[in-house]
Amino acid sequence: MSESYSELRYLKLLAKQYPSIQAASTEIINLSAILELPKGTEHFISDIHGEYESFLHVLRNGSGSIKRRIGEIFEDRLTAHEKQNLATLIYYPEEKMAMILKEIDDPEEWYRQTLFHLIKLCRVYSSKYTRNKVRKALPQDFSYIIEELLHEQESIKNRQEYYSSIIDSIIETDRAGAFIVALSRLIQRLTIARLHVIGDVYDRGPGAHIIMDKLMEYHAVDFQWGNHDIVWMGAAAGSEACIANVIRVSLRYANMETLENGYGISMLPLISLAVDVYGDDPCSQFQPKNAQEEFTENEQMLMAQMQKAISIIQLKLEGQIIQRRPQYQMDDRLLLDKINYEDGTVQVGDKTYPMLDTHFPTIDPENPYELSDQEKAVMEKLRLSFKNSERLQEHVRFLFSKGSMYLTYNGNLLYHGCIPMTRNGHLRHFTFDGVAHSPKSFMDRLDRLARQGYFAKDDPEKKQYGKDTMWYLWSGSQSPLFGKDKMATFERYFIEDPATHQEQMNPYYDFRTDEEVMEKILEEFGIDPDTGHVINGHVPVKVKKGESPVKGGGKLLVIDGGFAKAYQAKTGIAGYTLIFNSYGLILAAHEPFESRQKAIEQEVDIHSETKILEQNTERIRVADTDNGKEIQHKIDDLKRLLEAYRSGLIKES
Repeated sequence: MSESYSELRYLKLLAKQYPSIQAASTEIINLSAILELPKGTEHFISDIHGEYESFLHVLRNGSGSIKRRIGEIFEDRLTAHEKQNLATLIYYPEEKMAMILKEIDDPEEWYRQTLFHLIKLCRVYSSKYTRNKVRKALPQDFSYIIEELLHEQESIKNRQEYYSSIIDSIIETDRAGAFIVALSRLIQRLTIARLHVIGDVYDRGPGAHIIMDKLMEYHAVDFQWGNHDIVWMGAAAGSEACIANVIRVSLRYANMETLENGYGISMLPLISLAVDVYGDDPCSQFQPKNAQEEFTENEQMLMAQMQKAISIIQLKLEGQIIQRRPQYQMDDRLLLDKINYEDGTVQVGDKTYPMLDTHFPTIDPENPYELSDQEKAVMEKLRLSFKNSERLQEHVRFLFSKGSMYLTYNGNLLYHGCIPMTRNGHLRHFTFDGVAHSPKSFMDRLDRLARQGYFAKDDPEKKQYGKDTMWYLWSGSQSPLFGKDKMATFERYFIEDPATHQEQMNPYYDFRTDEEVMEKILEEFGIDPDTGHVINGHVPVKVKKGESPVKGGGKLLVIDGGFAKAYQAKTGIAGYTLIFNSYGLILAAHEPFESRQKAIEQEVDIHSETKILEQNTERIRVADTDNGKEIQHKIDDLKRLLEAYRSGLIKES
């Protein structure tokens, strides 16, 4: 056996972990067995937009996976009502069990039957995992007993009494309820091996902070940043332009729950500015959307004044970024200096338009992008509030640690928005500092700069460039997360002509139906175009207009079906999710979720239409996955270690 010095050194390090032939052989056997297990189920979800009740329900039911599995296992043994009852119990064990126990005459028999059903389900789910992995997922209080029940064969005659005695003891010791809760949560956990969130947790709905809390405790998750996430990440980093955008969008949709109650960010400085400067201003162009039912007229007026105040600040701050970053090529967004403040018109491009609102008490026509002293004081207080919000900072650090601009995983490419393209259908390349960047290297660069904007400490210029990059990712003309030529904030507020409100989509959205284009994108990111898929969200699929989420000859799967209620009138559904299990790909289209209360009390589940996109004749094994390739590398290393032991090159400890 001939080994290089570096390889021998590596094997000696490996020998410290596996100090004998027996130890190395045992690990090879264990790892080889893992490779033959079925691939774990991946769950893809996108564009949640703060709709936490819908999100939590989809997470609990595995996009309908649990209900489908109950139907398969108990096809003839349970009625349709009993199957739904069992599914609801698994989703909401504490609440549903309390309701059931009030309605039945024989709790002990119900406990017994329910425990049998849950254990049977647990066995099916746990069969896809090693015992060690299941053991780690078990609740500590019941780990030994659950492990016994999962691997007990009650059908064997001499084991029936042992199995039944365990169940009886659980009931007699008054632990059946806690045991049912533990088994239900175990089923939820084992249903999904890994969760992929393809962007946009934030904005629109009221519970982004609740969703983030849940994601942080989830057992296996990754995150591909969306434009609505990156602007919050930029705000947490201290970008004042991002802070202004976050607050403006929250006010526009009358959704202050995440800002104020979720993250404890006080709006008092902005309220003071709005009342002082815009107190007599009707702010008719800034009335919040969907606020009539929840807020009084005075509250809506205050929100409109606050929205106008922060919008003017936003336009100024964005103008400052555009001026100091000419490489962004966004001069067309510099509009405050194009206003004729005397006649109330503005020049956009080569046209002049009358303005809907001409009251600008904080703008100096000679220096329109400079904040007033009062605006500067407000932004400094708001910046400190964002920086000092422990919960927000914790969530954003999680987004950096688990997230990225894109992800390649098990032969698929995941990203939120788009890959910038030219109008003739080519993938766009960029040059920075004299260096050409392919689409992949462009995404990698943006990823690095965003991290720089949050984590850099000793170099203010680098940090500022990173923070500006996060704002660019939110609204820049070539941002892969935004995917439009402009964000027409100014035009929507101040110009009546709807033609000026149009935001032209990146050419990617014209060419994403082309199979060859999608294959080029897959190849660019090192994915096999014959077997791989692009999975992305960002633009809701208008199902009721006949649009399909499957594009590019099946190479592209768009899973934004409109979780946000604001989109559902256009889409006709309430979100797509995707399941990738050991048999193939399943797309689920969900109808709107009514409420957690109705799901528990009336067993109103999210109705999901599922479609099998790809079905394999042979199950996908762990060996076929990215993790399987890593395991195989480790097996190969251990085999070399065995050879070193047996040849006498390395001595056993």
